[in-house]
Amino acid sequence: MRLGIGSWTFPWAIGVPGYPQPPAPLTPAGLLDKAVELGVGLVQFADNLPLDALGPAEIGQLSTKARDLNIGVELGTRGVETEHLLRYLELCRRLGSPLLRTLADPDLERTAAAIGQVLPAFESSGVAIALENYEAHTTRELAGLVRRVNSPALGICLDTVNSLGALETPEQAASELSPHVLNLHVKDFDIIRVPSRMGFSVVGRPAGEGRLDVPRLLAEIRKHGRDPSVVLELWAPFSDSLEATIRTEEDWAKRSIGYLRGLA
Repeated sequence: MRLGIGSWTFPWAIGVPGYPQPPAPLTPAGLLDKAVELGVGLVQFADNLPLDALGPAEIGQLSTKARDLNIGVELGTRGVETEHLLRYLELCRRLGSPLLRTLADPDLERTAAAIGQVLPAFESSGVAIALENYEAHTTRELAGLVRRVNSPALGICLDTVNSLGALETPEQAASELSPHVLNLHVKDFDIIRVPSRMGFSVVGRPAGEGRLDVPRLLAEIRKHGRDPSVVLELWAPFSDSLEATIRTEEDWAKRSIGYLRGLA
């Protein structure tokens, strides 16, 4: 198991729009340090810590630091605009990322057309696009798109919770998408009643402490001969203060990585 963390492991430390902002937000270099502290060898920089906001010199420094620390890098963004994807392809080349995780456009035909324009460049660079499942599409629709394009440079980033928004369970999502998965986002959760008893909330939990059956998930993926990178993501709730919330996030990360490491 190529186990790692990402910028969505520590969203509160980076800064969440609409909430108090950390006085010293976690930086890309700081996220590499977090990986060392947790003893993992992979970091995924996603859309809440966009690397295209950095200049060439900063990208070079980040690449050098990752190499010196022996930390593998993966990149993530959102959207399928041609120029945007090609800009991130260049960042993947500079940082040695084998994949680019992104979110499809709500219009899947537009997504297919845009990806078709850039796939030759991704194929020749040895970089794959990993489309992440989320509530805009069913997993069957996403899997159908990947099969239709039929390129080794297009696959799936399987998120274990996102498809609840499309009324699909983690088991359904894994069954449909596992044959194509390149990257796995482990995000554990619980479903609890709201105080009025009229409705439910989906809330985050440390990996191994919620409703997600991680061993079953990994077995389903391996059944199809897939060996994706595994990146921890967390939905820690905002508590009494930003400082307390960041401490919770840190604690959940340690507990989660300890649990996942035991499954390797």
